[in-house]
Amino acid sequence: MQTTNDTDNRQQGLQPQSYLGNKGLVALLGLLSAFVPLSTDIYLPALPTIANYFQVHQSLANLTLLLFFISFGIGTLFWGPMSDKYGRKPVLLAGLIIYTAASVFCAVSLTINQLILSRALQAFGGSAATAVATAIVKDVYSGRKRESVLGLVQSMVVICPAVAPVIGAFLLMFTSWKGVFLVQAAIGLVAVAGAVALQETLAEKSTGTVIHTIGRLGAVLKNPRFTSLLIVFSLPGIAALSFIAGSTYIYQNSFGLSSQVYSYYFAFNAIGMLLGPLLYLRLSMYFKRNMMINSGFVVMILSGLLICLFGDYSPWLFAVVLLPATIITSALRPPSTYLMMEQQNGDTGSVSSLINCFGIALGSIGILIVSFDWSNLMAVVGALHLILGLVCGGAWLYISRQDFLNQACEEAVEEEGEALIAND
Repeated sequence: MQTTNDTDNRQQGLQPQSYLGNKGLVALLGLLSAFVPLSTDIYLPALPTIANYFQVHQSLANLTLLLFFISFGIGTLFWGPMSDKYGRKPVLLAGLIIYTAASVFCAVSLTINQLILSRALQAFGGSAATAVATAIVKDVYSGRKRESVLGLVQSMVVICPAVAPVIGAFLLMFTSWKGVFLVQAAIGLVAVAGAVALQETLAEKSTGTVIHTIGRLGAVLKNPRFTSLLIVFSLPGIAALSFIAGSTYIYQNSFGLSSQVYSYYFAFNAIGMLLGPLLYLRLSMYFKRNMMINSGFVVMILSGLLICLFGDYSPWLFAVVLLPATIITSALRPPSTYLMMEQQNGDTGSVSSLINCFGIALGSIGILIVSFDWSNLMAVVGALHLILGLVCGGAWLYISRQDFLNQACEEAVEEEGEALIAND
């Protein structure tokens, strides 16, 4: 029987993935979405060792992380539009090859400056995976299936930053920091192999010069429907990353826990990050998308309030009242990404780039906020959830009443119906 995935492909003039198949394609998308955040955090436990190895201050070693984020954001804005012009596969292959080579350069760096530059190059190449993965989802899938795949992919995006430091600490038991980067190179090779097996998913390439292609980023941002949703759904990332960045100070400094016990509490909330997208996909079978997003912002507000009131009583109480916000922040990613992608016809690579870049850029504000010397960091995390929940929830209530959003939802239902008819 013809699969829904094959139906979607034929409707868009694409060939089914004869080498990867449907499951293989989903697995590749999960890997592409996971391995860059994995690369970002997997070496965090090695940062003190790196500083000692090169005999530099830890602030200089931390530049390997800061420049990674900057280069990643720039690369995302570059690779997405390029994939609209040259196709997903060649752009993906180029980025992954750069990433893999840069990972080796990191491992053989002789000075801290070489390592910093190699990390920036690694981020630039790896950002192609993030930009292209989201674009491929829109190329291949439609309707309910697209949202389901986005849910699986987003699960990898939110869980990897949580588990990567644990994996990094485990690797350091058997190898040096150089070995950690070689592991990243091995992950890159696996991704390259998957990209080689990938069949092109872009049905029609854009025309024009490279400058014109990159300029499509501005054209997409001029679409008020897309940009309004982009801002509303990127802002909650400030609160989410404020916890991730401040968690070690909250649990170890404020509550006096050991690093091992801290990892247990962090893992508790990391499970919430993983369950969020999966919970959304399950509940979306029974409830409408808009209603679930409304409820999500309400949960975020209430959770923020509880954190402000009771978060500093004990570590377990802080973890419990934070959990609903953790779950709902990650649960909003599949429907929000889906709705944003529905607002722009064409320029899928540019849309994907902007979604991922804005998430990183605004999320970094949360990292900056918690870096100040706060007397009660738990209250800061709670206040961010409360305030952003109110702001974004209010903005969403206004946007959700607009005709363009209702029209996008109706078109999605029609696409699902056409796919089911074709499948029968």
